[in-house]
Amino acid sequence: MSRAAKILIFDSGLGGLTVCAEVARLLPDAQIIYAADNAAFPYGELGEDAVVARVLAVMDRLIAFCGPDAVVVACNTASTLTLPHLRARSPKIPFIGTVPAIKPAASQSRSGLISVLATPGTVARDYTRELVRAYAAHCKVTLVGSRVLAPLAEAFMHGKNVSDAAIAREIAPAFVTSGELRTDCIVLACTHYPLLLGQFERLSPWPVAWIDPAPAIARRAGHVLRELLGFPESNTASATPNYVVFTGALATGPELLEALRPRGIEKAVMEPMPL
Repeated sequence: MSRAAKILIFDSGLGGLTVCAEVARLLPDAQIIYAADNAAFPYGELGEDAVVARVLAVMDRLIAFCGPDAVVVACNTASTLTLPHLRARSPKIPFIGTVPAIKPAASQSRSGLISVLATPGTVARDYTRELVRAYAAHCKVTLVGSRVLAPLAEAFMHGKNVSDAAIAREIAPAFVTSGELRTDCIVLACTHYPLLLGQFERLSPWPVAWIDPAPAIARRAGHVLRELLGFPESNTASATPNYVVFTGALATGPELLEALRPRGIEKAVMEPMPL
């Protein structure tokens, strides 16, 4: 390939920026288009059929808009519900999904007590429970669903003050004791949650390993580009700037733009797609 690879990273909001940062670090020669479907955020308030219909419609527009070589679906909800549909709809484009990192957490845990911090939809989904059965049957797994953390992460990215008390209240159920044992690994099963990792670490009742799937997703994206699509490895930065696409009205204030730059995003554009 004589041109830079083009990767579309998609999420309902800003959570997928945690994945975007890892992809930008691992694949500096690729152009990244980050798409935030903020017109429909949060997906947890939509029914499953509505999420599928929404993601398919938005993805059709985004693919036509930017022509990606590969797509990263940096959202647990969208991945578990829509990946088969997306792959059938656009068979020539590789789609890389996001799933709760239960397997690495179960392998890493020494106490056998792990927690999965997710949205209520991910907690309730059979897919998540099947991952627990398949990879963590030897562990005691606590599933914790929060409706609050993803909106708090969005607010934080816009430079707003977020309540320590609210964050502490939401993460508290993930810290479990059993005799002398206590939780030692917590899976961040929503890509928004690593945006608040500094607060999580500061407010934790004891130290734990926070399992972020972003590095593994970035490695998978690199494998797809190099091994499947034939783009050569290069450390030369792409000459084409990375940018973010918002589907809904959003004032990209200085706080958000300042938060985007370290994650490899240089500008923002609007592609209105009302819910």
